[in-house]
Formats: sequence, structure tokens, C-alpha cells
Amino acid sequence: MSMYKKLAMVLAALVLALSGLFTGGVADAAKPDKGNKLKPIDVSLRIMGTTDLHTNFMNYDYYQDKESNELGLAKTGVLIEEARAENPNNLLLDNGDLIQGTPFGAYKVSVDPLEEGELHPAYAALESLNFDASTLGNHEFNFGLDYLDEALDDAPFPVLNANVLDAATGENKYQPYTVIDKEVVDQMGRTRTLQVGVIGVVAPKIMQWDRTHLEGKVIAEDAVQSVEKFIPKMKAEGADVIVVLSHSGIGDATHEIGEEDVTYQISQVEGVDAIITGHDHDVFPGAYGDLPNVDQEQGTINGTPVVMAGNFGSHLGVIDLTLSPRGNGKRWVVTSEKAELREIDSATGEVAEEVVEAVKEAHEGTIEYVNTPVAETTAPINSYFALVNDDPSIQLVNNAQTWYVEQQVAGTANEDLPILSAAAPFKAGGRNGGDYYTNIEAGQIAIKNVADLYVYDNTTFALKMTGADVQEWLEMSAGQFNQIDPNATGEQQLVNNDFRTYNFDVIDGVTYEIDVTEPAKYDTAGNVINEGANRIKNLSYAGEPIDPNQEFLVATNNYRASGSFPGVVNATEVIDYAYENRQVVIDYLEELETIDPSADDNWTFAPIAGEQSIVFETSDNAQDKIPADSGITYIAPTVNGFAKYGIAID
Repeated sequence: MSMYKKLAMVLAALVLALSGLFTGGVADAAKPDKGNKLKPIDVSLRIMGTTDLHTNFMNYDYYQDKESNELGLAKTGVLIEEARAENPNNLLLDNGDLIQGTPFGAYKVSVDPLEEGELHPAYAALESLNFDASTLGNHEFNFGLDYLDEALDDAPFPVLNANVLDAATGENKYQPYTVIDKEVVDQMGRTRTLQVGVIGVVAPKIMQWDRTHLEGKVIAEDAVQSVEKFIPKMKAEGADVIVVLSHSGIGDATHEIGEEDVTYQISQVEGVDAIITGHDHDVFPGAYGDLPNVDQEQGTINGTPVVMAGNFGSHLGVIDLTLSPRGNGKRWVVTSEKAELREIDSATGEVAEEVVEAVKEAHEGTIEYVNTPVAETTAPINSYFALVNDDPSIQLVNNAQTWYVEQQVAGTANEDLPILSAAAPFKAGGRNGGDYYTNIEAGQIAIKNVADLYVYDNTTFALKMTGADVQEWLEMSAGQFNQIDPNATGEQQLVNNDFRTYNFDVIDGVTYEIDVTEPAKYDTAGNVINEGANRIKNLSYAGEPIDPNQEFLVATNNYRASGSFPGVVNATEVIDYAYENRQVVIDYLEELETIDPSADDNWTFAPIAGEQSIVFETSDNAQDKIPADSGITYIAPTVNGFAKYGIAID
């Protein structure tokens, strides 16, 4: 055989092999093998995600009125550009809670409201970084449907939601999903097209949290069922990959229809290839390691890659998928996956300048707005010890709410009812870290300080209820604490970290003690877990034991009035004043001009006999701000800006 024939045969075999590789032989070559390295025909797809930005676009703390390199999409943008440079085959997605959260959001509602045809600066910020899609978080509904519709009108990319329906028609209120034709390059440098389906869902409890805005207008279906419903439709439209934007916490391994946190269940849904989640302001990979089938190293839950990228722009979620072609390259299958988080650089001021430019006007307007003076305070106001001690930061809000409702009920059928007020510590560390506390220095109080005190864009309500209802409300709030064994000798943690601090309502106008040696009557969802428990002791009004049948008006906010708190649900009248709680505080301060902040000690812990080692955590910065005669002592720093403190309850 001549050399030329031999060469021809080799070339023919090579052509045949290549032909089989790119056509009929592809199916065998692309069988999922998660241990395989990338093949020449594979595509590496990177999916990046942000969540719970809450209008933190600049590296700026509006409450402290200063630059902060620990937050902001402008900081996250640096990570985004780095991650893009590593893999040009990428998509960038946001998981919601975008338009509310700081004075920046409030400024665009009340001071410089959106006009027809104006692009909301939140979506302008995302557009500057070329986001491909977003979804609706629960806080997108805080300002009502009309405002949300105006914000979405001009959004430059799909803003998705699959489980909120129009109440009248039963049809989806928003675009449930999108299928993105994504041009990618395989390992041999050839251009291919992937079709990526993206779907968004929100916690159905928006119907409670924003009932006044949503009731009768929309309904919210179970998030898991909504994902399951639309996957076949996305597949039918050609989706090779399906990504879920789950504005729902990760939750647990048990699913109840309509529950808040269901990302764990979504990770089990057939056809879901990746999940960007949030809502909990936590991190994954990192947290939730106690759940079954969680692989922290790979960043998977039930084999599905998941990222939860903290909050306020603190992290970027990165999911890397390897896809191999099947069926002559007309279909693609995920053959490997890995998820990780990247944390922003808080040591430098490096930012993505395109974000800075996109929000410049609104940012500068917000700074001017928050520096508007309101009043003077003769002493500092902080929330460092609001969970363990009656606290001036809560007292001030309750005083303002009582003052406001007293004016509103004058001349009405309710004017002779006693007025109580309920408020909670909104900034009390927890999942947001050791710096997340109200901290107002003595001197001038500006709007930024009021926003630091009352961070949510709530509106004022009053509830007519009985003394027995007030008791149950307080029993629910007392779930903030773990049960203390008076005979134990080792350290006992006082604060229940699974209980959200914004649910620890202090009700002023009555006096009471909390007996933490008793078990909690209710769990964090308000379900009875100890029927006979009675943590609230010596509940009194006007110096006398409260009459269970006496009627009261209790000032509160729309979140609590619309929720399912024990006691609250028994209200016989719900009065919506449609006036922001934060503005109530501002009006009250302007009326007084100067305040001397102090708490009236209307609640305390019931004394515990013996000597226990009872501890709790608050900010390490609070050690020189311990209230006098509080029984609190500083012990040592812990992690994430927190420190351990002891407290004597005697």
C-alpha cells in the first residue's frame, strides 16, 4: 500500500470519527458523567445571581450618612465583571427585593416619585450591569400595585413572577417566565445557541404582609406548585436549562402548601437545573448544613446547585454548569454543576462606575433628603439591648404612634377607648450582622436617623381588641426567648435566634413581666406548641390586672395588622390610617422639637431564683453603652461583629 493511500485512509478515518462525534455519535459521547472533564463539544455556562439588594446600589449607608464598602451593587459589580471575564458564556439574574429597603427607595416614592415613562433607578442600576432578568420579591409589593406597575412599565429586561394571579381573571398578573436564546461558545470555539428558561416565584405570604394593598386584587399560589406547572411549558418552548429565581427562604424538608420558605422543595422538582434564592438574608453555600442532601462543597441541595447571596449586595452567587449536546446538537443536558459565593471586597473603595452613574441623581437627592433636620435629642438612642431591656428606641416609636392615634380617634366612636401601642426592634443584629443596629448620637435628629430607627415603609393601623387578645399577642412576642432552666449551671442562651426580631413586639400602655422559665406558648409561625404555657405575668392596665373583656385600641403597622399573630387575628375592628409610621415619628419629633429619650420600664423579666449563667449576643460596639442597673455585663467578642454578654435576671 502506497504512502498516499495510507494517508488517505487515516484522513478518512479521522473524518468519520469527527462526523460521528458531531452527529449520531453524540448521544453516547454526552451521557451524563459528573466525573468527566470538559469535552471539545461541551459548553460551560455560568449563571450569576444577586438577591435582596433593598435599594443598596451605592456603597453608602444612608442611615449613617457615609460611605460603606460592606454593601452596594456598585461593589458587587466588580465581582460581576471579574466573573464574566472568566467565562463569556454567562447570564446575570436578580432575585428581587429591589425597590424597597433604604431611604433611597422611600425617596423615589414620596419625595421624587416616579413619572410616566421614567425608568426606576433600581432597574437602571441593573441595566447598567446588563442583567438578563429579575423577579419580584415580597417587598416589591410594599408600595402597592399601582406603584409597582409604574416601576415595571419601563424595565429593560423581563421581571418575572409565576405565582401571583389577578384575582378577577385567575390569569398570571406578571410574566411568569422567559426563555432566553443565549449564544455561547463551546470548547472548540464554535458558536452554539442555548435556550435558558428562567422562572420567578415569591413567598405567598405577601397576601398577609401586604394585605391592604393586595386583598381582592391578586392571589398568591404555592411557589412549588407554580414552578411545577410551568416547567413543561418552558420545555415545550425549547428550554435546555431551567433556572428558578426563588424569592423564598430555603426552609426545611417538610412542605406545607402556601408556606413561606420552599427553596428546598423546589430543588427536588424534576427539570430544575439551578436556583437563585434569597429572602432569608443568609448565605448558601454556607448555612443550612443541617438539612438532608446538602453538599456544601459543591453548593447543591438535593443535587441541584443553589446560591443565596446574602443581602444588600454583600455577595455574588456563581453557578457553573457543564452542558453536553444530544440529538445532533439540538438538545443539551447538564452533566456537571457547582455553586459558590464570592464576597465583596470591603477593604477598598473600588466600585463599578456604571452603577454609580446610573443612580447618581437619585443617590444625591436621597442624601439631601435624609439630612433634613427634624428635632434634637439630649441623649443617644440605640437598639443594642432592645431584646433584653425596655428600650428608648422602641419607646419613642410607641410614644409617637400613641400620640398619632389619639388625634385620629378624637370625635369618633372609639375616642373613649384606652390606646395602647405596639412596636418592635427592627434593627437588632440577627441575620444582618453585628453592625445592624439603630445608633443615633445625641444632638440633631434628621430624617436619616428616623429611617435608622424605623427602617420599614409601613403604614399606621389601629386594632380594636380585648385584654385577652393583648395577652395572646404578648405570648407570641415572648417566643423571642429560649426557655431558661433555673437549676442549670452551664451557659444558657436567652435569645431565640430563629425568632425574627421584628416580631418581638413591646406593647406600651400596659405593664407586664416575661417569665422565661416557662416554655413558649407559640412557635415562630404562631402555632400553639404548649397549650398551658403562660410567659406573660402580672399583665396590668392602669395599675390593675387587665380585664380580659375590656376593649382597647392598639396602634401598630400594616404588617402586623395584616398578619396571623395570635390575638391580632381576633381584632373586631381594623382601622387603616394610610399614613407612614416613619412619618408619624417625624411629625411627633417636630411637635416636641427636643426629646429626652428614656424607656418607661413597662416590661421586665420575671425574677429567677438562684444563680444562672444566662447569656445573649449583641454588637461588640455596645460594650460601652450598657444601660445602668440593667444587670448586663460584657463577656467577649464572638463572630461577625457580635459579642457575648451576660445578664442577671433577679
